[in-house]
Amino acid sequence: MRVGLGVKIAVLTALLWLSGCERQSDTASHSNAPKVTTAAFGAWVSPLSAEDVFAQSVHLGQLQRVDGALYFSESTPQQQGQWAINKLDDHNQVSQVVAAGFGLGSRVHEYGGGAYLAIGNSVFATRKADQLFYRIAPNQDAVALTPAGTRHADCISYPKGSRIICVREDHRVSGEPKASLVTINLNVAGEGDTFVDGHDFFSSPTINADNSQLAWIAWDHPNMPWDNTQLWVGDLNRKGQISNIRQIASERQGAVMQPLYAPDGQLYFIADYDNWWNLYRVRPDGSIEQVTRLEGEIGAPAWRLGQHAYAFENAHSVIFSWRHNGKVQLWRQDVNTGISETLAADFARVGQVISADNGVYFVGAKTTPEQGIYRVYGRGAELVYAPPIKGLEPEYISQPQALSFNNGHGVQIHGYFYGPKNPLYVPPKHSLPPLIMLLHGGPSAEASSAYNREIQFWTSRGFAVFNLNYRGSSGYGRAYRQCLYGQWGIAEVDDALGAARYLVQSGWVDPERLLIRGSSAGGFSVLSALAFHDMFKAGTSYYGISDVTSLMQQTHKFESRYLEQLIGPYPDAAAQYGERSPLYHLQGLNEPLLLLQGLADKVVAPAQSEKIYQALKRKGVPTALLSFAGEGHGFQQLGNQVMALQSELAFYAKVLGFTPAGPLPPLALENAGALPVMAAKPVSP
Repeated sequence: MRVGLGVKIAVLTALLWLSGCERQSDTASHSNAPKVTTAAFGAWVSPLSAEDVFAQSVHLGQLQRVDGALYFSESTPQQQGQWAINKLDDHNQVSQVVAAGFGLGSRVHEYGGGAYLAIGNSVFATRKADQLFYRIAPNQDAVALTPAGTRHADCISYPKGSRIICVREDHRVSGEPKASLVTINLNVAGEGDTFVDGHDFFSSPTINADNSQLAWIAWDHPNMPWDNTQLWVGDLNRKGQISNIRQIASERQGAVMQPLYAPDGQLYFIADYDNWWNLYRVRPDGSIEQVTRLEGEIGAPAWRLGQHAYAFENAHSVIFSWRHNGKVQLWRQDVNTGISETLAADFARVGQVISADNGVYFVGAKTTPEQGIYRVYGRGAELVYAPPIKGLEPEYISQPQALSFNNGHGVQIHGYFYGPKNPLYVPPKHSLPPLIMLLHGGPSAEASSAYNREIQFWTSRGFAVFNLNYRGSSGYGRAYRQCLYGQWGIAEVDDALGAARYLVQSGWVDPERLLIRGSSAGGFSVLSALAFHDMFKAGTSYYGISDVTSLMQQTHKFESRYLEQLIGPYPDAAAQYGERSPLYHLQGLNEPLLLLQGLADKVVAPAQSEKIYQALKRKGVPTALLSFAGEGHGFQQLGNQVMALQSELAFYAKVLGFTPAGPLPPLALENAGALPVMAAKPVSP
C-alpha cells in the first residue's frame, strides 16, 4: 500500500498526539498547568454539550444583492429550523425583512432551495406550509400570487410586463407533478403564463442584461441533475414572448448546470464533459469553449435549487469556488487570457458566490468556528457579516486531516480523520480511541472539512471520527460519482470497511471498538455494513433506508428513478433490490443498533425504521428506536436534536462499557442483556 505525503503527515500527527498525551500528564504537576485527568476514551468531560451543538449552529443560505443592500436567508436555533430573510446595508447594519415566523421554504423537487427573490423594497417568497408564492412589501400584509397546488422556486426578475420567471411544479395534475418555467405578475394574483414545458425537470433560469435572451437547465427521467442535463436558450421579444428555443451543445453528454450571462452578454455554464465540473462558454456561433481546465470541481450536485458556484467581477474576470481531494479554494481567472490565481485559501466550504455592484460575495466556513458572508477583496476576502455564535476554545478543536488511500481492493478513497482532543484528559496508557465512521447522505453529497460541532462533540469526549467520502461522493469527478452506480449498498460499504481497516492498521483506533453512523442514504449504508459484514461493533441510523424496494415505490418524483442508477431498472432488477435491502438479511445483523426516525418523513417512510426495529427486537439483538413526532427528513426542533445526540452517546456508553460524563436521558435499549462486554483492551507498547 503506497502512502502519500498527506497520509504520512497525518500518521506523524497521530503519533505526536499519543506521545503528547503522556508529556502532558508528566507536566500536569506544575502549578500553572491545568489539572490533567486520566480517563477512558468516551468518558471525558467536554465543554460542548448537546445543547451547545445545536443552540450555537447558525445556517446562512441564499444571497442576493439588490439596490445597494445584501439580502440573505438565515436560520438560528431559536427559529426551530425556520428561515428569516435579512438585509445588510452598506454600513453593515442588519435588519430583518421577513421574519422566521413566515415559514420560508420551497418544496420544488422536495428539497427546495431558491425560495425567495428581492426586487426593489419588496420580497417575493414561497411559504413552506402552503407552498404559495407571496409578495411581501413594507408595511403591508403578505399577498399570495399563485394558485394552491403549485410550488415555485429559483425565480428571477423579468422587467418586461413586471413579471417574475420561476420554476414551477404543478401538483394539481394526476400522476407526477408537472414541471415548467412560468411567468408570474408582480402585482396580480393568478395562474400565470407557461413559458417553457415539455421536460420532467427544470432549474436555473437566467436572463441577459438587455432582457433579450433566457437560458435554463432541463432534464428527464431517469437522470438526476448530476447525470445528464441539457442547456437551453430562447429569444425574448419586446412583448415578453419567447421564441427560437434551442439546445446548446446537444451533441455533448454530461451534467450541465448553473448557466449565467457575463456582463458582456456571453453565456457561461458548468459541465463535467472532461470528468471534472469546469467552466464553459457559448461562442457567438453557438459552439462551446472550455474556459477552465482544472482537475477539480466547480460547483456541487444540485440537490437544492439556487446554487451559485461562480460570479463575474467584470466582463473578463470570474471568481469561482473549486474543490479537489478535500481542498477548497477560491479562484480568479481572466476569461480572455486564461491567467488565474488562487484567493482566500483558508476556507473549508464556499457557496453562494454572487456578483454585486461593489464586488463578489460568498458564504464561507472554515475548519474553526468562523463562518459568515465575505466579499472578495484583492487576493483575499473581507468578512462583512458573521452570526453571533460562541465557538469552542481552540485547544479543544480537533483539526481534520485529509486522507486519500487505497481501500484494500485497489480503489482510492478519501475522507477526513479527527483525533480525540481535550487538553484536560489523557487516556490510560497504551489504549486507543473508539472510532465513529461517519457516512454522509445523498449518496452523491460529500463530507466537508468545515467546522462541525457534532464531530467536535465526539472528539472532545475521546472518540476518533472518520468522515468518509466513499465512492459516489462529489468533489472527486464524474467517474468517482458514478462508481457507485449499480453498486449501491456494496461499494460504499466496502469503502467504509477499507477505511476502518486502514485506521486500525495505522494504529490510530481500537479495532474492537469500531462504530458506524449515517443518515438517510448513509443510514442505509450503516444497516448494510452491519447486515453483511462483521467489522463494526455497533451502528446508528438516522432515518436510514432498510428496504430499497419500498423506497422506490413510495418516494417522490425527484428521486423516483434514482434507484435505477444506483441498483438497476425495476422490475427487471427486482432480485437485486431484495439482495441489497438489509431488512431481508437480518440473519447477519447481530450488532447493537440505534434507530432515529422522524414520523413526518416524506422521503424515507417511518415504517422503514419500525420494521427493522421490530425484527431485531424479536431476534434478540440489542436495539432501540427513537421516533420524533412532527420531524421530517432531518430533525429541525432543538429539543429533538438534543435528545437524539444525547441518546446516541448513551447508546455508545452502553455498548462500549464506559460511564459518560454528566447526566443523559434514559435509553430504552431492547435486549440490553445481550450486549457483549467491550471494555477497552490495552495496546502493547
